[in-house]
Amino acid sequence: MTGLQSERTRLAWVRTAAALATIGLGAGGSALRHGADPLTGAFFLLAALAGAVLLARTGLRFSRVQRALRDGLPLDDTFDALLAWAGTLAVIAGSLVFLLF
Repeated sequence: MTGLQSERTRLAWVRTAAALATIGLGAGGSALRHGADPLTGAFFLLAALAGAVLLARTGLRFSRVQRALRDGLPLDDTFDALLAWAGTLAVIAGSLVFLLF
């Protein structure tokens, strides 16, 4: 079953990106409707933006992975991993600001 590992990885990136975008938009909208600090909305907006960028990069990343596997080249997903990490931290920061203030 050659190639299924990269397909599962691509689907995991899509799920991560969709979750960040959905949580960011949903939580940000809800927080702002309930009178939260604009800083809270900014954090959630940052998370939604990170998710949207990851989702947009999914097709490009999948093509790069397939090419690297075919040609025996090393893989580098550092930027995407940092973007997912930053989006997750933005959700956490937004939640903390919402709860504490």
